Amino acid sequence: MLQYVIWDVNPEIFHIGAFSIRWYGLLFALGFLIGMQIMTRIFKQEGKPVADTDSLLIYMVVATILGARFGHFLFYEPEVLFRNPLEVILPPFAGLASHGAFIGIMIGLWLYSRRQESRATGQTFLWVADRIVITVALAGACIRFGNLMNSEIVGRPTDVSWAFVFMKNSEYAKIPRHPAQLYESLSCLVLFFFLMWFWNRRKAQTPRGSMLGIFLIWVFTLRFFYEYIKEDQVAKEASMYLNIGQQLSIPVVLVGLFFLIRSYRIPVPKLEDEPKAINS
Repeated sequence: MLQYVIWDVNPEIFHIGAFSIRWYGLLFALGFLIGMQIMTRIFKQEGKPVADTDSLLIYMVVATILGARFGHFLFYEPEVLFRNPLEVILPPFAGLASHGAFIGIMIGLWLYSRRQESRATGQTFLWVADRIVITVALAGACIRFGNLMNSEIVGRPTDVSWAFVFMKNSEYAKIPRHPAQLYESLSCLVLFFFLMWFWNRRKAQTPRGSMLGIFLIWVFTLRFFYEYIKEDQVAKEASMYLNIGQQLSIPVVLVGLFFLIRSYRIPVPKLEDEPKAINS
């Protein structure tokens, strides 16, 4: 039996003067870098132009950061957004919302799929979305582990034997709490391995929209229930029956169900009908 975990990790790896390298930033970048390697493998195996992964990475990084930042202020602190919109893109970049990141990623993928190069090689919105969620699941695991290293987004008090005491968190009492960040990180890691297995079974013949649907249902259904064991992100949530994260998760799960059901009603294009890359 564990007698609680005393979590006293320094969020900084090292610093030189005012410049510091933090675990969160390293893990955030690591998610994108490993994801890039995974997408390169997928593009090669499905005969898509590997050079396009560079453009896809740019779209994803910009869409994720802007979506997460804008979503945080829009959903949690709208008064700040309307008072000073520039705070979305100005340091210290405190506050990222996963629901905002989802919206940003969907917009970014739609824009990417509208490129002439993407349309010419069969990189439709659903084709790209189905494969990018593999890397997003892995990035989600890295980011939530980064939250753990930062001792932020902590869980509610509990007496379970694996509870964490977050010594570096100054916002809440230093008592045993659910390591909610670790729960979400492990959930994303499980999803990553499942989606890799799912894609490996059929590759180009994967039903369009199926992996996107599975991702949305898994992540945001669990997010809905994890909110019951997490501290509120903003004070106004204390008086809500369902907090903001839960309210936003419900429509995303419904969108996921739509894509999953739809994916098995629409025939997958035959391999000979798929546009081929000129240089793969």
